[in-house]
Amino acid sequence: MTAERSVESKSSTSVTTTRRAFVGGVGAVMLGCASDDGALTPEQAAAPGMPENTAAVGPPAAETGAQPMGTAAEAGDQPAQPTTLQNEGTPPPGAAPTASTPGSCTLYPEQTEGPYYVAGDLVRSDLREGKPGAPLTLDLLVLSADGCTPIANAAVDIWHCDAGGIYSGYQNQLGGLDTRGQVFLRGTQLTGPDGRVRFQTVYPGWYPARTTHVHFKVHLSGNREATSQLYFAEELNREVYGTAPYSTHGQKDTSNTADQFARGAPLLAVTRDAQGYNASMTITVAA
Repeated sequence: MTAERSVESKSSTSVTTTRRAFVGGVGAVMLGCASDDGALTPEQAAAPGMPENTAAVGPPAAETGAQPMGTAAEAGDQPAQPTTLQNEGTPPPGAAPTASTPGSCTLYPEQTEGPYYVAGDLVRSDLREGKPGAPLTLDLLVLSADGCTPIANAAVDIWHCDAGGIYSGYQNQLGGLDTRGQVFLRGTQLTGPDGRVRFQTVYPGWYPARTTHVHFKVHLSGNREATSQLYFAEELNREVYGTAPYSTHGQKDTSNTADQFARGAPLLAVTRDAQGYNASMTITVAA
């Protein structure tokens, strides 16, 4: 597992607490896959824009080789795939899902946490810290595959890069930036009795060799956790990246189909309103 790091919040309005008090500890047992993501060499850790670490969790061996560098508009891009929420299979807030809900009990695919995870224990819903970008509300429903029931009091972390492809908390980011000590676009929420969490953030940018994505980790009782990533439809990525501040960075260099993790993964259901974008996903884990 990635070594834990102490991160000091720079936001006076943030509430910092310890997830272990709620979920019984963050341990090394992954759900349905190996727990050790592999250690990064100093050269890998220092590489700006480095692709995600694929040491332990990811696609089958045939897919772990170097991937072609696609473009966001290439002809082979996958269309938006239906998710539980897109199929109207997920019940509204406050209502318990049932085992007969179509697709809602399908295990979400496990994927690597990558090199930019920070165990900051930063419990908050608004992750923006003044970062520019298209407002994004992210709603996640966490279910147990056992009975298709909501999981309450699970700590859900999310983290992603900003509009320019920069992560907080690490040195040697794109352009040589050092963001150590910063926690923008990172945070944790505890699921309610209905298994839901909501985050306020901005639409993620991109960096070389990866498509647009949001990382997440679900901490469960008994020192267990589930780790994966969330993805967006290509048409939406192109739309967002054609607007400021994303347009300064341009369109991404890797499509969903060229990205070894995103290829075949479910896509977030996204709607748009006057306030920005609203994305949702059901995450079913082997709890």
